[in-house]
Amino acid sequence: MQIVAALFIDEINLRQVPGPSTRIDLSGIQFSAVVAAELPTTVAPHLVVLVRCGLDDSPDAALEVTYHRAGEQIARNVQPLQIEPGKFGYRLVRAEIEVADYGMVEAHCRLDLGPVTVVPYTLLPPG
Repeated sequence: MQIVAALFIDEINLRQVPGPSTRIDLSGIQFSAVVAAELPTTVAPHLVVLVRCGLDDSPDAALEVTYHRAGEQIARNVQPLQIEPGKFGYRLVRAEIEVADYGMVEAHCRLDLGPVTVVPYTLLPPG
C-alpha cells in the first residue's frame, strides 16, 4: 500500500458516478488556520489520508500519524487499514493538539514502517 495524498480539510463527500466509479470531493483544503481561542488551547484539525492498495499488495496495514512541533512529537494516532487490492481508500484522522504558542505543526503519515509523508499546518494568531 502507499499514501497517495494527505491534506488538512474542512469537509469530505463521496459520490457515485457512472461506471460505477466514486468521486471524492474535498473542500476547505488548508495548510494554516487562525487559533481563535486564548492560548494555551487545543485544536483538532481534520486530516484526510488517501491510500492506494496495489494489485500485489497486502490488503492490511496500519496507518500511523504523528504530530510534531519543533522536532518533538506532541500527538499520535494509529488505526488499521483494510483495502482491497487494486482499490483506493481513505482515513480521517482527528488529533487533539495542545497549542501553547503559534507556529508550525507537522503531521507525519506512514503505513506500517514505510516512507513518511509530511503535511505542514501553521497555527496563526488572530487578526
